[in-house]
Amino acid sequence: MTELAGRIALVTGASRGIGEASARALAALGAKVIVSDLAAPEALAEELGGLARAHDVTDEQSWIDTMAFARYAAGGLDILVNNAGLFLAKPLTETTLEDWRRLHTVNVEGVFLGCKHAVPLLAERANLWTGGTAIINLSSVAGLVGSALVSCYNASKGAVRLFTKGVAMEVAPLRIRCNSVHPGIIETDMGRDLVSQFSAATGTGENDTRAAFSNLHPLGHFGVPQNVADAVAFLASDRAAFMTGSELVVDGGFTTS
Repeated sequence: MTELAGRIALVTGASRGIGEASARALAALGAKVIVSDLAAPEALAEELGGLARAHDVTDEQSWIDTMAFARYAAGGLDILVNNAGLFLAKPLTETTLEDWRRLHTVNVEGVFLGCKHAVPLLAERANLWTGGTAIINLSSVAGLVGSALVSCYNASKGAVRLFTKGVAMEVAPLRIRCNSVHPGIIETDMGRDLVSQFSAATGTGENDTRAAFSNLHPLGHFGVPQNVADAVAFLASDRAAFMTGSELVVDGGFTTS
């Protein structure tokens, strides 16, 4: 398919999980994809016919350099997927200030820096496409509802949710759309880490913890990265031309109860 032909996308945290699946989904629709992570995902970039970039989303100079790379090596930017993130499950009274700061540095500041430095490039190419250019920020169901043991993660993903709405209002005149995606528990390293962390925090076996979390989704199971990647690709496309500041929930019904 060529729905995104001619467009240039950057996906952060693209080495695995939702980031990798999103990069593959965008490339399958014809986009030229820059895949970034702390270590450049060279093999993935070669497979997708894209470009790889070593990129620390918490470092402002790294964002400045990555935007220059997008401009001069790829030709600009049409789609930004702020996917890189961390998870933490820990009792509040055991959570350190260092834990809080590390989580927010990646999950919130990384998204802020990405939006800030991508907007000028996105604005330059927005008139090329019916739906303009697009920012997709990965939040979580934890940005919509609270849960015990993840209050700090709740705070970081809730910040992404409302930051997305504010950015959407500010950049709309530039023909840039900004939306957030809210996955439930997904079969990724982070999803498995969630099970392990909750199991350790509650003293419950990992199999029982996994079963309990599966049952929180009315569909009865975890999602897979492709479920979220399909949502990302939709928001990147002109099919979502009238969507901005929206929350696209991909959670197997987790937030319906």
